[in-house]
Amino acid sequence: MATWYEKLAEYFPVEEMKSKQHMELLLKEKGDIYHKEESDNHVMMYVETDDFIFVDYLFVAKQARGEGLGKKLLEQLKKKQKPIILEVEPIDYKDTDTQKRQRFYSREGFKHAKSIGYRRRSLATNKVTELEILYWSPENEDENSIYEKMKHTYENIHTYKDKTLYGESYEAVDEVLTLND
Repeated sequence: MATWYEKLAEYFPVEEMKSKQHMELLLKEKGDIYHKEESDNHVMMYVETDDFIFVDYLFVAKQARGEGLGKKLLEQLKKKQKPIILEVEPIDYKDTDTQKRQRFYSREGFKHAKSIGYRRRSLATNKVTELEILYWSPENEDENSIYEKMKHTYENIHTYKDKTLYGESYEAVDEVLTLND
């Protein structure tokens, strides 16, 4: 039986994966805000602060897709009445998964934060990946505020103890996240 980490690593591109050590450290040292929820059919890693939720990883097993499990998991988060933010790969028409994912989130009421640019270099491959920020907001939040919450996530979660964990640091937040008016 695959562990929660193996399930995620199998599904997400290496550029988007935190190391197992990184995630375990977040669960241990930031357990008040970094959470893992899992069953045989899913793994969800997310950050919950006082004023927003960031979905770090959401995985639904192949055999359970199309049964509304992803929707149910997002519904649980929406009940908390805070903006929910996540990162997705832009649609690649050669990769139907990217289309399915984007369609799923759009059905769930997520909007693309078009004014936020997000390019991060993977320490695992040194490859720069461009990702899109999607968000759902009960209060019709503006993208400026989503941008600030994303910066907070990047600095406190994505790059947490990066030097210790990976032997080098991720790029500074202002090089990775941009806001275009």
